[in-house]
Amino acid sequence: MISPDKLSDTQSVAVRVENLARHFGRFAALRGVSAEFPSGKLYVILGDNGAGKTTLLRSIAGLLQPTRGSVTILADNGTARARAVGYMAHPSLLYDEMSGMENLRYFAALYGMYDEARCAELIKLVGLDPQLTRRVGQYSQGMRQRMSLARALVHDPHILLLDEPFSNVDVISGRSMVRVLAGMRDAGKTVFIVTHQASLLKNAAAEFVWMQAGQIVRRTSNLADLADYVADAGTATPNVETAQ
Repeated sequence: MISPDKLSDTQSVAVRVENLARHFGRFAALRGVSAEFPSGKLYVILGDNGAGKTTLLRSIAGLLQPTRGSVTILADNGTARARAVGYMAHPSLLYDEMSGMENLRYFAALYGMYDEARCAELIKLVGLDPQLTRRVGQYSQGMRQRMSLARALVHDPHILLLDEPFSNVDVISGRSMVRVLAGMRDAGKTVFIVTHQASLLKNAAAEFVWMQAGQIVRRTSNLADLADYVADAGTATPNVETAQ
């Protein structure tokens, strides 16, 4: 087990959360979470439904204001969070009436970027055809997920936050997406993935982070170790399936 508050001080920290709490009425989705996440690694966030995974991701992205506590991105080095972070929500957030290329051009323009060649490169990177004129509303769910990943990458963020990126994606496409994300990690990006399909990331993740009742209760580099921990704790284990 790696203690959340005893990571190596010699590594640069991409994200630091301190005493982070988020309440929705009387429900505490996060309960005083404190953790540091060094840069250039891929983290898999796991836990049962309602454990606080998506709330943590949205808090890091700046989409939710904490009830108390703080989130520090890249040591507050002056980089605006909107440019530092790429966020892929569970919904695709794409415009159904536009093609994939039109969507990517639109989102790139929001960042003041007008490089169509980069948009085409990203669409190819996620395994789609930039020449495809079909409206996104006619895409399969797997195609929408891959295009949503391209959207999250369009502004070349330092930190990627992905909420269930493999939802309704076939195994072959899922493994292709993992290769893309591993490439992002190798390029120095920091990647956080909330998923129910941890086995896809067994060979790509630096850490598996288990959340329970709004807290981080376990961090480990070994998925099998996490499965044993969850089993011993008597918790349901769909998120830590270790089979290929």
